[in-house]
Amino acid sequence: MKKNKLTVVASLGLAQLALLSVAAHAQDTTRVLQDVAISATKINQKQSQTGKVVTVITRQQIERSAGKTLPELLNEQANVIVNGATSNPGLNKGLYLRGADTRYTLILLDGVLITDPTAIGDVYDLRLLPIDQIDHVEIMKGGQSTLYGSDAVAGVINIVTRKDANKGINANALATIGSYGTYKGSVNLNSRVGAFTYNASFTHFRTDGVSEAARPDNATTTFDKDGFIQDAANLRLGYNATSRLSINPFFRYFYNTGEFDEQGYVDGTGTFFTRNLNTGTNAVYKLNKGSVNLNYNYENVNRNYAFSFGPQTYLGKLHFVDLYLNHQFSDNVKLLFGVDNRYSKANSSGSAETDKHADLFGAYGSLFIMHPQSAYNIEAGGRYYHHSLFGGAGTYSVTQSLNLIDNNRLRLFGTVSSSFKAPDLSALYGPYGANPDLKPEKSHGYEAGFSSDNVFGSIFNFRADYYNRKINNEIVYGPNGYINRDQQNAEGVEVESSATFGKLNLKGYYTYLHGNTIKGVGTTSITTENYLIRRPKNTIGMFAGWQATSNLFASLNYRYYSKRNDVYSDPVTYASSLQTLKSYNLVDAYAEYALLNRRLKLFADVKNIFNAKYMEVYGYSTLGTNFNAGINYAIR
Repeated sequence: MKKNKLTVVASLGLAQLALLSVAAHAQDTTRVLQDVAISATKINQKQSQTGKVVTVITRQQIERSAGKTLPELLNEQANVIVNGATSNPGLNKGLYLRGADTRYTLILLDGVLITDPTAIGDVYDLRLLPIDQIDHVEIMKGGQSTLYGSDAVAGVINIVTRKDANKGINANALATIGSYGTYKGSVNLNSRVGAFTYNASFTHFRTDGVSEAARPDNATTTFDKDGFIQDAANLRLGYNATSRLSINPFFRYFYNTGEFDEQGYVDGTGTFFTRNLNTGTNAVYKLNKGSVNLNYNYENVNRNYAFSFGPQTYLGKLHFVDLYLNHQFSDNVKLLFGVDNRYSKANSSGSAETDKHADLFGAYGSLFIMHPQSAYNIEAGGRYYHHSLFGGAGTYSVTQSLNLIDNNRLRLFGTVSSSFKAPDLSALYGPYGANPDLKPEKSHGYEAGFSSDNVFGSIFNFRADYYNRKINNEIVYGPNGYINRDQQNAEGVEVESSATFGKLNLKGYYTYLHGNTIKGVGTTSITTENYLIRRPKNTIGMFAGWQATSNLFASLNYRYYSKRNDVYSDPVTYASSLQTLKSYNLVDAYAEYALLNRRLKLFADVKNIFNAKYMEVYGYSTLGTNFNAGINYAIR
């Protein structure tokens, strides 16, 4: 992208936000620029102490999103596109953070890696996680392989579950009903008895849905609906063994089942189910100046599909352990050092004899230096990793921030980092085009920007940044199977702003993305595609929330997505063609009213108010105007 073009686009975004007074209310919605602690950094930094670009979706916003799914909520954030979020609930969801493919974003649950070793790219299925069990979400953008190793190329999304633990028996129940035969029920119980705590949740979600495949204009038959069912159980225990030692085991069970259409514009009869068992523990031992932290996670995955090509079963297991030390030399100098190991095993036939596995070990460290008055902050670190197949290598990260005006009224920040993505088991050993000689995909990136907080008496906050990322050695499926070949480039601008005017709270963002893929690197037939599939160049988001009274809250949410490209494979000729997905606008509305000292809440959520017609995936349908209403009751 030419520099003058980038400047013009960024300027238009800044001007538009300023003219419309677009902003986010810090009390109720996504915290863009507030001074909150970020647990995903492993040292619980305040946002003002890090130069990393972080967005926190607060608990209050999640509670006001009971009619949504996690993919829908993520899809409302700046530079986060969840392809399929507003399509049929059972449709696969593709996560694009800063324009990077799904496999380049690492998903954490309570700060611990979760992944699916049976999936292409080790991609975790976001449909498994019900929003009702989530306390808040931290989105860390940019390369994070120094802290988290493989997959953290575009960033990390840390999903933090609820950990309420008050004396006595505390309960919270939620029930919703909505369009397309949709309903959901959720219950949460928690209590604290001496040194022991527990938090237990269960969610059941069901929808008749719509046909995943769109009907061709000349279709004479009606496509059948593709239903979807979700069950999720979450149990987290806590025990303070001593004043220094706490142990927190957890047990989670997720089950999804549904129907799907295999191809665009074709009404299929496919069915699937996914069972995911996730258990482990977190332990923390507090030191005089720091802590020792141990995380262990075990996942057992069973995915089963039945479609026209016949049944297919995928079985997988993951053992992940992470041990790290935080040490605070002084108020201004902190050290983080740790080791982790990821052991993955999977097969695609259900037969133990075909199990294939890989082991990925890492040792990492970071040094944090903070000025006493927060005038500047520096984070520098590195990781050495060793894979059981391709050996070892390293990554690095350097982040700086500089406060030019007191109280973060003008802050400059920037990061330079490298990241990597290890080849997944399906590419190394799977039944289709496996290549055990694959090497890791490697990435280098940088970003820089500025933010302004607490302007005009804490009314207005603002952040703008530019990022650039290059992925080399990209793993693609070639004529003879998986190979390391292509290069993917991406750069863009993010602008986010927030303001509060009495009872009116506003937020907004503008993002610009430019990317290309260079195919055939290292060969004599190099071609360049000047686009990224299913990712819009321009997105705009606006939110307005009004706390009319202490009990009544209402909001409007607007989003714009520019046109994108997609690749369509004809079901008859199997020929591939490039298709253009048109731009679209979405407007949603929400309202809630509280009763009984706010223990009882009635709410309603209407999405796609103007019934916009569009596609997220070529040949597949999206939801028209739809609503969801419900009740939430808390017993304390």
